Amino acid sequence: MNRPYSEACERNKAPILAVLREHFTDRREVLEIGSGTGQHAVHFAQGLPHLVWQTADRRDYLPGIRLWLDEAKLANLRAPLELDVDGAWPAHRYDAVFTANTFHIMHWPQVEKLFAHLPAISTPDAKLVVYGPFNTGGQFTSASNAAFDASLRQQDPGMGIRDIEAVDSLAAGAGYVRVEDRAMPANNRCVVWTRRP
Repeated sequence: MNRPYSEACERNKAPILAVLREHFTDRREVLEIGSGTGQHAVHFAQGLPHLVWQTADRRDYLPGIRLWLDEAKLANLRAPLELDVDGAWPAHRYDAVFTANTFHIMHWPQVEKLFAHLPAISTPDAKLVVYGPFNTGGQFTSASNAAFDASLRQQDPGMGIRDIEAVDSLAAGAGYVRVEDRAMPANNRCVVWTRRP
């Protein structure tokens, strides 16, 4: 089996790592929801050696993630957990949670479930970092995002770019407050929330 590969991961991993270096400096354990190919996990674990990086995704993705982890042989990378937002969640508590390019793939009820589970799997001072495209005020931030949204909805009407205000509302319900919204390449954003006890 060849390792899965995402060109988008290669393009965005450096800008995302720059954000994580600022916000995860004092973190200890990260749960990555939707690790995909595993490329991000390897790059971020290399760049943030003080962190234990826990990969997680649906069952179909786990073999590919393991291929990346087995080749990297990093002491701070953990074998992937099977995690479907509609299924069982880990009992462990993490002081950081990261997810990239997942909210527009998941249906909105699944995004709601993710935030509903956050308080049980995160410490009282946890940070959440989400990378991907977002709308603002119900409007697309670029023509390319509008086209991307249309292509997503053509594949599956339940998919689509989410409004940042709606996500903020879910985060607030889980006890999280937004602390940064950074513009990223290709009309994406890296949004950071901190949990308030």
